[in-house]
Amino acid sequence: MPDRQRVEAFVAAVVSGDHVGAIRDFYCEDASMQENGAEPRRGRDEMMAHEARALARLNRMRTHPARAVLVDGDRVVIHWIFDATDKQGVTRRLEELAIQLWRGDRIAEERFFYDTGSAWQVVESVR
Repeated sequence: MPDRQRVEAFVAAVVSGDHVGAIRDFYCEDASMQENGAEPRRGRDEMMAHEARALARLNRMRTHPARAVLVDGDRVVIHWIFDATDKQGVTRRLEELAIQLWRGDRIAEERFFYDTGSAWQVVESVR
C-alpha cells in the first residue's frame, strides 16, 4: 500500500513532464495500463516504449496539476488534465480519471476513464 507521500511524488513526476521516467520509477515490472475500454498494455518496458512513441508525435505535452488525488489503501484515483500540442501547433485537451491498484509502493494496474465525446478537443490553435 502506498503512502500519500509516494503517490504525491508520482503525481509530481508526471506533472513535471517526465512521463516515461514516471513509468520507470513508479510502476511494477509486470504492470498493466488500459485506455478507456481498450485492451491493456502489459509490462513496464512496453508501457515506456508506447509513451515515448506517443510523446515523440507531439511538440509538447503539458500536464496540469492534479485536480484531485484520492488514496484508499491500495487504490488511488487521480483526476488529470493533459494538453497535447501537435507539430502543427494545435493543442488538444484530455480530462480523465486514472484508477490505480498499487502493490506496495508501485503501480500494478492502471485504467483510464474519459468521455470519448470530449476527449482531445481543440483548445488552442496557432492558425
